[in-house]
Amino acid sequence: MTTEPDTEAQEACDELAAALRQAGIVLPSLGVDPVSCARPYPRPLVELGRCNLETVRRLTAVLVRAAR
Repeated sequence: MTTEPDTEAQEACDELAAALRQAGIVLPSLGVDPVSCARPYPRPLVELGRCNLETVRRLTAVLVRAAR
């Protein structure tokens, strides 16, 4: 099944947001970059955005645990 690149990017973004929420992490600026989807041959990008130091440390801890 094929989907529009922006739809697929939004689904991936939503999946990431849900997984992060399960770990107690919220990236407030998380979203699909609309410019990357607007080209004749779209290459969708997901903008992770900026976050505070507490969020960075939580995200780092989750990644370190997952890598073990």
